[in-house]
Amino acid sequence: MSDVLVITNRKLCKEDFLGRIEALAAAGPRGIILREKDLPETEYLELARQTAEICDRYQTPCVLHSFPGIALELGVKRLHLPLPLLRKLSPDERAYFTVLGASCHSAEDAREAEALGCTYITAGHVFDTDCKKGLPGRGLEFLKQVCESVRIPVYAIGGIDPENYKEVMAIGTAGVCVMSGAMVCEAPGRYLSAFSEKKEQTANTQKGIR
Repeated sequence: MSDVLVITNRKLCKEDFLGRIEALAAAGPRGIILREKDLPETEYLELARQTAEICDRYQTPCVLHSFPGIALELGVKRLHLPLPLLRKLSPDERAYFTVLGASCHSAEDAREAEALGCTYITAGHVFDTDCKKGLPGRGLEFLKQVCESVRIPVYAIGGIDPENYKEVMAIGTAGVCVMSGAMVCEAPGRYLSAFSEKKEQTANTQKGIR
């Protein structure tokens, strides 16, 4: 199974956005998080409906973002939230979701998200990234502290690519998140395969295979 969660950003996409979603879903990532949180609710609702249908065709988990009411309306039981929005969910609302994630930026954030019922978190940003221009990455020591602070899976985010993937995974993360690369790469299948190839290389090295 892939260790890569795709996070969308339609503004980076140079082609039809839903076409890009389909190509990514077909490539078999761990899941696709529809992040387009700047959209009005009515527009996000329609985009979420279309994205969920595409993901269902390829049996790729679709995770909605920022709009719990839309997830409830569409019957989608996977949701990712910024921590301030997670705090506002009632216990019953949190219990509805079988997959519930939150964006965390410290070990304290991570522990709070776990206490609020999250089944996974994202932690970042780890490396410098154009998405956070001017803000230095928090680094691998930050990521290690987050991983050690919780029992739930931690997905690293921020400036991660196939070249630094192995050192990120060596920290003890469950996987990684990608956004820019997934939105602009020429061949989504090859792009995601590059992570899998690094994973296989690591496994073979650990087995003593050269």
